[in-house]
Amino acid sequence: MQSSQKQKHVGHAKHLLLTGPPCVGKTTLVQKICGKLRDTGIPVIGFYTQELRQEKQRVGFDIISLDGRQSPLARISSNIRGPKVGKYTVDVASFESLALPLLTTKGEETQICVVDEIGKMELFSDRFKRKVIDILDDRKCFILGTIPVKKGNGIPFVESVRSRSDVRVFDVSFLNRDSVLDELLQTIITITSARTN
Repeated sequence: MQSSQKQKHVGHAKHLLLTGPPCVGKTTLVQKICGKLRDTGIPVIGFYTQELRQEKQRVGFDIISLDGRQSPLARISSNIRGPKVGKYTVDVASFESLALPLLTTKGEETQICVVDEIGKMELFSDRFKRKVIDILDDRKCFILGTIPVKKGNGIPFVESVRSRSDVRVFDVSFLNRDSVLDELLQTIITITSARTN
């Protein structure tokens, strides 16, 4: 049977990452899955990234916690000094102040850690990179995240995550995103049930 998305290391994977072109709906998929997981009682922590627009023009990006707290990630016009991605200045301190505490796991309870995204802007934070590795290696945590499409040789850190044997990557398109939603949800429920039983 041919699947509608690329799969890697399916038998051993516990971390699920979405990739695909911009505006294909990766963050929307993550948000929908989080809503459904809350209904099942599975603990979910983490953040997602959202565009900031003014008068229909994109002027930056914010990170938003799953309980609605918000902090700047990058801006076109900014008084801060920081690394640049195209026309955007990344506010590393602002990102770290919200994102890192959100990814702190507690106790022995199985948790889903939402990381949207593991991308170029976020990776200017070495502390964030260390946190991602810690979660990937934590037996009780499972990442539901997004990564950029590989271009050329890709971003080294992203490619090291993508190539892990415990990571499964889903290519999201406009045609398959509804079926990906169903498969992701079922996969997460199966994985977490196996780990808690």
